[in-house]
Amino acid sequence: MLRRGGPGDLQVLCSISAHGNLFVTWAAITAIGLPLMLFLSMLLFRLSYWKPTFEQWQRKSNPEYPAPAVVRREVLQMLKGTAAATVPPALSLHLVNGAGSMAYCGVGELGSGYLVLSFLLVWIVTDFYEFSYHQLGHRLRVAWRQHKAHHVFHNPTPFSVIADEPVDQFVRALPLLFFPILMPINIDLLFFTFALFFYGYGVYLHWGFELRWPDAHHAWLNTSFQHYLHHARSTLHRPYHTGFFLKLWDQLARSSYAGECACSRCARARGERSFEAWQRLDTPDYSVLLEPSFWWRGAGRSTGNALRSR
Repeated sequence: MLRRGGPGDLQVLCSISAHGNLFVTWAAITAIGLPLMLFLSMLLFRLSYWKPTFEQWQRKSNPEYPAPAVVRREVLQMLKGTAAATVPPALSLHLVNGAGSMAYCGVGELGSGYLVLSFLLVWIVTDFYEFSYHQLGHRLRVAWRQHKAHHVFHNPTPFSVIADEPVDQFVRALPLLFFPILMPINIDLLFFTFALFFYGYGVYLHWGFELRWPDAHHAWLNTSFQHYLHHARSTLHRPYHTGFFLKLWDQLARSSYAGECACSRCARARGERSFEAWQRLDTPDYSVLLEPSFWWRGAGRSTGNALRSR
């Protein structure tokens, strides 16, 4: 059974679980992951929402901006989701030092070619797993009871990426536990893939703004517009764009939205993102998010929903 690489191999995560205490492992992963997640979400929010420009607004999927109270709810829900999402990876690391896991650190006996192969396998299999579980969240009433908390945010910001109920986030993170049980896998590679490719891409999907590339009409990649549309239009028994990376799964399940395209590029082409429309828009004053009373009681200056007029 594979455990450790050579003495010169990088063994970052194995050292976290070396003490053998599951709670300490969970606390360490949470302490590392939460600040990184908050930083990435806050950075994008600060650049795109705090003092938005006309040029930025032209690429926003939803022309409106969410109220500060909604952003507060996203962040608080994100904290709940994080506490649950770090349980499966903590269990996974805990098993590295015991029976039942084929995880290893460093390059290992299988070589660098296997690292590339296992990365691709983890990416594709997890993408299909995320799609399948997400579909169930919209097709089964019992699953929708958990997932609907995420759809409160119909106009999401980067903070809503894991703003789910704990059960939802626990199930979504299970591949981090199952892969090392089912196959030899480099534990650092596995966690890196989830952190960068799934959390990082998830922040982009919930960003609320569209890139020039890939834009909403990309042939096989889901973009931030598809995920905005999912938040805005999907509900129980009506799943749209439940995939993560690949559009293929929704195309096979016939769960792609077929109505008029409302992406920012098409909206600009129809003349809906004019400077005159921008001047008529009132954007929230998000500086209320810096007030401690707003976080403790949900109230700051006025109601916490002050508007910034053009």
